[in-house]
Amino acid sequence: MRLTNRQKTTIQQTLKRYFGEASHILLFGSRTDDGALGGDIDLYIEPELDDPDTLVDAKLNALAELHAKLGDQKIDLVIHRTQTPELAIHRSAKASGIPL
Repeated sequence: MRLTNRQKTTIQQTLKRYFGEASHILLFGSRTDDGALGGDIDLYIEPELDDPDTLVDAKLNALAELHAKLGDQKIDLVIHRTQTPELAIHRSAKASGIPL
């Protein structure tokens, strides 16, 4: 996994603050490959929250805080509410993701 301990902690604390402590968070994509270089930070979350409007606010606020704390990096946040249909991106993230 190509995240520092500080980055992992920042991501965990920030996402759980906005999406709920019981949220399930995974890192997926190129940052899971220790042999790769570069790449954005791809995050998958199954939030504790359910309300769509609240989720939009949580996503915007969490991404703003992550950018402020982690610097100018591309961060993708894929949200899957467990009661909605699972898409290919959700299956892929869950299959290859590393829990944070």
